[in-house]
Amino acid sequence: MLQNSPHILIVDDELSMREFLEFLLQREGYRVSCAGSGADAIEMVRERDFDLLLCDIRLGDMTGLDVLRAAKQKNQNTVVIMISAYATAETAVEAMNDGAYDYLPKPFDNTELKQAIAKALEMRTLEKEKKRLNDDLKKNLHFGLIVGNHPKMMRIYDMIRQVSKTKTNVLITGESGTGKELIARAIHEQSDRKDRPFMAVNCGGIPETLMESELFGHKRGSFTGATNDKKGLFEAADGGTLFLDEIGEISVHIQVKLLRAVQEKVFKMIGGNEDVSVDVRIISATNRNLEEEVIAKRFREDLFYRLNVIEIKIPPLRERKSDLRTLTQHFLEKYSKEMGKDITKISSYAIDLLNKYDFPGNIRELENLLERSAALTSTNIILPDSLALSVHKRRWQAEQDNTFFDPDAISQGVSLDEILDNVERTCIKKALEVSDGKKNRAAELLGINLRSLRYRLNKLNIDS
Repeated sequence: MLQNSPHILIVDDELSMREFLEFLLQREGYRVSCAGSGADAIEMVRERDFDLLLCDIRLGDMTGLDVLRAAKQKNQNTVVIMISAYATAETAVEAMNDGAYDYLPKPFDNTELKQAIAKALEMRTLEKEKKRLNDDLKKNLHFGLIVGNHPKMMRIYDMIRQVSKTKTNVLITGESGTGKELIARAIHEQSDRKDRPFMAVNCGGIPETLMESELFGHKRGSFTGATNDKKGLFEAADGGTLFLDEIGEISVHIQVKLLRAVQEKVFKMIGGNEDVSVDVRIISATNRNLEEEVIAKRFREDLFYRLNVIEIKIPPLRERKSDLRTLTQHFLEKYSKEMGKDITKISSYAIDLLNKYDFPGNIRELENLLERSAALTSTNIILPDSLALSVHKRRWQAEQDNTFFDPDAISQGVSLDEILDNVERTCIKKALEVSDGKKNRAAELLGINLRSLRYRLNKLNIDS
């Protein structure tokens, strides 16, 4: 008999029946315990968990239904099979309603009993596996603040778990709005640095004249306006993580100083003479192709390799549409709570409309759209009319008509980068179509060189 074999509790006030059942079930390889009364059985189920109870309905001091209820109260996963020669149909139904798996009348066939027990234990195993899978699914749907269980996201979750255990620098790549900072924060939160600072800076949002001070700090009097000493982000993140978002935007001048700080974990403040040493993990992110930037001499090759020890590529939303419903529900719950509304779901037709849109702005665009929809809806369900898709519909129609852009959309706000990307994407696809996929010929038709075409194909995620 194996120590991990199922443990069965036999509850019967007849000694001969207990001994018979004990012998029968032990021969089948089960671990068996026995109770001669309802009181003993209840005490035993409160002290330990059993995989299955084989319980007589009629006991001397109480009914088997009392034992059934006590067992289910202690552990809902305990399987209970009731047996009796005296039970009525009403009693059997009551037992089933209280959670009994099965009811066998006495006298029973031994083969029938063994089959019923085997089937009940198999069902219990399947239920436990189902619960484990559901729990895993819930974890995978939400990895920290990241939402989704598309296979590409599952691989990213695995990478986060792996790289968080190291001090290695990570480069996160992906289009704008895909959630690069969420990935960086998840790595930090999973690491042994989670109790230390997480400092983030958008390198594209700070002028070059201020970037050096922002990263490395400055001494009082080092330049006009420097009235006090100021710590930079490297020093502020000491012991923790520094997230350099849009790293491809920094100038070559700053790249030189950044290289030393990344490579040696040492830097000088502006106006300072002493080296400042820090223990900082660097996570960078970009929506550019840094390899193309290196080729074009706009990004230092040595810095690129220092930052890109491990690369995590985040897929755009159009490549993980199976996550759309989950993301939509997540944002609706978020903004429903913030706005004091009770928005419970989104209609299937509304989801279909969202599925037909490519979301060039990715998850950020989806979130913005759903925030507006939650604000505009007067019901507890998001209907197509609530989606405020008028601007998006004009973009879709413009693209279909090959006009790229509806100028009337400006009054409601547009993204110039998206408009230009759409123009570029359509022209390149047409050139490839006309040239039968020959890149050299397509580049000639567009008046650009082959290297420039390859850069645009990568930037715009055009399959060729």
